[in-house]
Amino acid sequence: MTRMQRDRLLDALPQTQCTRCGYPDCAGYAAAMADGSADIDRCPPGGAEGVRRLAQLLGRDERPLDPGCGSEGPRTLAVIDEAWCIGCTRCLEVCPTDAILGFHKRMHTVIEAHCTGCELCVPVCPVDCIGLEVVTPGLSGWAAWSQKQADHARQRYAARRRRLQAAGAEPSPENTPTQAPVPADADADAARKRRIVEAALARARAARQPATPD
Repeated sequence: MTRMQRDRLLDALPQTQCTRCGYPDCAGYAAAMADGSADIDRCPPGGAEGVRRLAQLLGRDERPLDPGCGSEGPRTLAVIDEAWCIGCTRCLEVCPTDAILGFHKRMHTVIEAHCTGCELCVPVCPVDCIGLEVVTPGLSGWAAWSQKQADHARQRYAARRRRLQAAGAEPSPENTPTQAPVPADADADAARKRRIVEAALARARAARQPATPD
């Protein structure tokens, strides 16, 4: 399949970058469909309408979403309970569109216009202070997500990748190795981050304890 055809498949995806399809991003899923290694039923954010669009592009029959990838649902927005946020930055590290604003040991908040509802920030929060708020009740799939929003999310994701590549935190697409080398000090850095998070957790637990009367 030509690059143009692959790009048309990518254009038909909602660009939430949620990874529920089993690929690292929407571009990875589009490439897999283009080479025939992935089917058209793996994008819950696109829903049934998304499957229909992909089926038309590939000349395939429509089919239900693969339940192993999740189910179609309304669009959600990540919401941070700022009272319990410990500023660990884990959510910032996984947000594909840089929709979370915050600094180390400082309260974080979600920029609503940039959030795709990908849910990637929820499982990484060590104090469970991130929830999901339904913002399109009664609407799901492409009915809950416009082309304008998809284009915006795609631009945000591309900008994030460029930023990470410039910082050396992510290889460029054309030079991505099969397995990235592990820096010699990676274990030490991971241990340092664990200590920081554990200390923040201890402070959060202490804050939740009722005051002991004198």
